[in-house]
Amino acid sequence: MAFVISAPRQATVPVAGRSDEFPVRRVYCIGRNYAAHAREMGGSPDREPPFFFCKPADAVYPVISGETGDWRYPGMTKDVHHEIEMVAAIGRGGRNIVVDAALDHVWGYGVGLDMTRRDLQAELKAQGRSWEVAKAFDHSAPMSALRPVSEIGHPTAGAIWLDVNGERRQTGDLSDMIWSVAEAVAELSRYFLLAPGDLLMTGTPSGVGPVKKGDVLVGGVEGVAELSIKVL
Repeated sequence: MAFVISAPRQATVPVAGRSDEFPVRRVYCIGRNYAAHAREMGGSPDREPPFFFCKPADAVYPVISGETGDWRYPGMTKDVHHEIEMVAAIGRGGRNIVVDAALDHVWGYGVGLDMTRRDLQAELKAQGRSWEVAKAFDHSAPMSALRPVSEIGHPTAGAIWLDVNGERRQTGDLSDMIWSVAEAVAELSRYFLLAPGDLLMTGTPSGVGPVKKGDVLVGGVEGVAELSIKVL
C-alpha cells in the first residue's frame, strides 16, 4: 500500500527481557477506580458504574527498565498531577466479553502514569466539556516495559505506590480497586470492540498531586514493574 505522506510511526511499549515490543492500538483509562481517590476527587466511593476516557496511542512514553526517563513539563498548564496506575495489555480482542472470560484477553501488565493537567481539567469539568487537553496531551502516559501473564499471572493484590523526590505520595493495594481488571475489561468491551494492542490504565490510588520541574518520580506495582521519570 502506498501512502500520500509518510506513515506515522507505530506506537509501542517494550517487553521486559525481550527485544520485541508490544504495538499500541488504543489507550483506555478507567476513572476513580479506588475508593479513597474517588473521595479525594469529590466523587462517591460507592460501586457506581465505571466511566472511561481515552488517550491517543502516541501519548505513551516508554521508559526503559532500570532507567529514569526525561519527561518534559507540558505547556498551557501550571498544575500537572501524577497518577500511578497498573496497565493491562490486551492480547485478544472481543466485544461483550463476559467477566469470567475477561482475563483470557489480557496479554500482560505494566506500570503507567496518567499525567494530568489538573487546572485545565477543573475548568473543563466546570464548563461541562470533554477532558482531552487535560488527559490526552503529548507523552501524558509514561509507561514501563510490559511483563506477560505467562511470567507473572494476573495480579489481584499487591502494593501500588509512587514517590516524588524520595517522599511517598501515593500508596494503595490492587485489592482496593472498585472494579477488578476482569470487570473493567468486560465493561469496556460493551462500549468498544477491543483489539490486540489496546491498553487499559486501571485507575490510581489516593494521594495524587502536583509535580514541578526537577522532580524525580519513582513508582511501581508489586510483582509487576517499576517506573521512574525526571520532570524537565
